[in-house]
Amino acid sequence: MSASTHWSATAAAQSVLERGGNAFDAAVAAAFVLHAVEPHLNGPGGDMVALVAPAGRAPTVVDGQGPAPAGATIERMRAEGLEEVPGSGALAAAVPGAVLALLHVLRDHGTWDVADVLAYAVDQLETGHAAGPQLCGVVAAMADHFIEHWPTSAAIWLREGRAPAVGQVVTNPAYAATLRRLLRAAPDAATREERIDAVAGEWRTGFVAAAVAAAVQRPHRHSSGRDHRGLLTAEDLADARVATEEPLVLDFRGTRVHKAGFWTQGPVLLQALAILDHFPDDHLDPSTALGIHTVAEALKLAMADRDTYYGDAGPVHPEGAGGSSDPRRALLSREYAAARAAQIGATASCEHRPGDLPGLTPWRVPLVLEGGAAAGAGTGEPTVARDGSTRGDTCHVDVVDRHGNLASLTPSGGWLQSSPAVPELGFCLGTRLQMTWLDPDSPSALRPGRRPRTTLSPTMLSRGGLTTAALGTPGGDQQDQWQLLYLLRTLVGGYTPQQAVDAPAFHTTALVSSFWPRELSAAGLVVEDRVGPEVVAELERRGHDVTVADGWSLGRLSAVVRDPATGRLGAAANARGAQGYAAGR
Repeated sequence: MSASTHWSATAAAQSVLERGGNAFDAAVAAAFVLHAVEPHLNGPGGDMVALVAPAGRAPTVVDGQGPAPAGATIERMRAEGLEEVPGSGALAAAVPGAVLALLHVLRDHGTWDVADVLAYAVDQLETGHAAGPQLCGVVAAMADHFIEHWPTSAAIWLREGRAPAVGQVVTNPAYAATLRRLLRAAPDAATREERIDAVAGEWRTGFVAAAVAAAVQRPHRHSSGRDHRGLLTAEDLADARVATEEPLVLDFRGTRVHKAGFWTQGPVLLQALAILDHFPDDHLDPSTALGIHTVAEALKLAMADRDTYYGDAGPVHPEGAGGSSDPRRALLSREYAAARAAQIGATASCEHRPGDLPGLTPWRVPLVLEGGAAAGAGTGEPTVARDGSTRGDTCHVDVVDRHGNLASLTPSGGWLQSSPAVPELGFCLGTRLQMTWLDPDSPSALRPGRRPRTTLSPTMLSRGGLTTAALGTPGGDQQDQWQLLYLLRTLVGGYTPQQAVDAPAFHTTALVSSFWPRELSAAGLVVEDRVGPEVVAELERRGHDVTVADGWSLGRLSAVVRDPATGRLGAAANARGAQGYAAGR
């Protein structure tokens, strides 16, 4: 079974499975297809976080979140006249990690040759795909900026100076040529693993690294309103490596939930579940006013801890990211969760309330109320605006195969509105460094070689030591919020996966946005109108500042499941946006 945020990616994954590939071959093929068909949502210059679970083995985190370049220091940003990292432009680029992480998954867990896996993406890039409304809308919004400031992007995405029309066939021969050139680096006589290593080596030290290093030296417009050069160098790409680690886990209602460590926002989901485990079931129904209120207040508390304590802490955990020596693991303890649960009252809190952790001094995140800053081109929360209107960023793909292998991949960053396209390569760089702070006391401060705290957050579930599900969604700060609703509905409410995906969604905006300009809405709550006017009125009575969004607008969650007792497989995909698809046989 395969499920993803775009039918072409699902089709590619399913084709690989039908032709004898395993879940990892299929997931990697689908992820490269997503570069082609959702270029406004992800790209090879961006990032990826994945969870992989080979049959009979526990899930492992694959870290495709590149670190800050060696020259990316707080002092350098200040010298550029900046108070924060820009939301667009190459100054915000971390070392690209998505492609190397995908090749790592293929090498260590797949069975197919790299050329066969990439063939699906190359075909989409050369023969083209029909442009959807969201892609056309993003290109149209950026068209004037491309023409005036980023001509290399205009050359790829504009046709006679205009954005493509919905349904128009879109190609990207430059990126297709990049993939073909990477494949030519793989010697014909080598083993499968050696061919993958050769492709990765050419990416890290060959023409890709050289083109990126040259491109960022050309001054270009950033969201600051000024022109800057980027900081990435060929040496930064040469030093790039893919790390793996054991996930953090939490047991909830008989199911173990697996997430990446505190360098992501993933532990927010675990914290919220730990808090909510102290409430009776009638407080956990995301379709009622009581349930929405309780869940939203738990999320506010977990997000406040994220803003205060999360980040790439480097050597604080010598046993591996999220290891037992990390004092932040206390955030997941039952005692801490009980104390946080006691802070949830009958009305909405308007305070930013991080908890206290022994041995750690809480960092006070700047609290900027929304509306306080003007957004530049290509910036802001790319997935969904604070008013609930859908934008778009990030993709997701889940695959489970007949052997019991599961993969959950969340690629993002490097979308076409990030920074000028590198003309020789056909793609641009990401902007993940905007999630760092120019304050050395912050746990997510900008530091050379450290990862920005990413929003990318896939999930896996297991029971009795066997992995049973893989899921995830695009959504920036909302990723773990929307996944929480899915888990509450399936693990507590008894919903099927598709019922849980389709049910009305909501999220809180009472958090410090991970995206420039980093604003907060003190009591913000966005709900789909399908919750009903009575529920909205009750939430407002409880003090929530409610924004009512279109009934099918929040989230693009997908999931695959496997029953360990029968081996029966299942999948679910999101109808929102009319692009997600699940398939299987």
